[in-house]
Amino acid sequence: MDAGLAGKVVLVTGASGGIGGTIVRHFAAERARVAAHYNSGRERAEAAFKDLGSQVCLLGADLRNEDAVESLFAEAEKSLGPVEVLVANAGWWPPDHVPVHKMSLQQWNNTLAVNLTSAFLCARAFLRGVERRRLADPAIVFISSTAGLIGEAGHADYAAAKAALAHGFLLTLKNEIARLAPRGRVNTVAPGWTFTPLVDRFTANPEGVRRTLQTIPLRKVGRPDDVAAAVVYLASSKLAGHVSGQVLTVSGGMEGRVLYSPDEVDPAKA
Repeated sequence: MDAGLAGKVVLVTGASGGIGGTIVRHFAAERARVAAHYNSGRERAEAAFKDLGSQVCLLGADLRNEDAVESLFAEAEKSLGPVEVLVANAGWWPPDHVPVHKMSLQQWNNTLAVNLTSAFLCARAFLRGVERRRLADPAIVFISSTAGLIGEAGHADYAAAKAALAHGFLLTLKNEIARLAPRGRVNTVAPGWTFTPLVDRFTANPEGVRRTLQTIPLRKVGRPDDVAAAVVYLASSKLAGHVSGQVLTVSGGMEGRVLYSPDEVDPAKA
């Protein structure tokens, strides 16, 4: 199905990761023009998208720095035109389980800077462009997490940051963007467990996968394509033009409770 995104200028942050890279490719398949952001490792990003040619523009920036974010959007506009769709995908899940009573302020601040402050700075720069360019139907898609919906013990910092993208910040911006552009929309995709390099330690542990599958009705772990398809849908004014302020959870129906006994799930089929 044609999502009506041909020629649209899309900025995807965190594009060098497993989910981000797949999101870029899905937009490219829709014939959008994509600014693919990376924080470091330009060579890796170049290798990932070299077959897409001039359809993808690579741009580096530290999204925790407001000057760097402003420059990122200025470079994207210079190279491709005004950014019409922002996919705020950049984020980081701290791999170590640290309960709140043992968590340092440094870890808390760093996790919120990477996962929430970066989204704020990108959204602010994007909305300034919406106002300046008087865009007709701009869209923001945040990437949250099921951790932001049901919590995650040992990762309160990550859960708190992702919760903002799935509730308070999301619901505020969906009202604010409509004052700048009457057809402007803001939505969120909340992935559950998804096979990416970020969760290699998890997927390498069959028993850990088994315990997770016990909470997922579909009894499978998500793939980046599952998340990317949801992002493209919400970014499309043609497909989701009357959808704003919503959270689309891509988790196989995962709940915070056990649904299956261990012998009812097979890690090999995840």
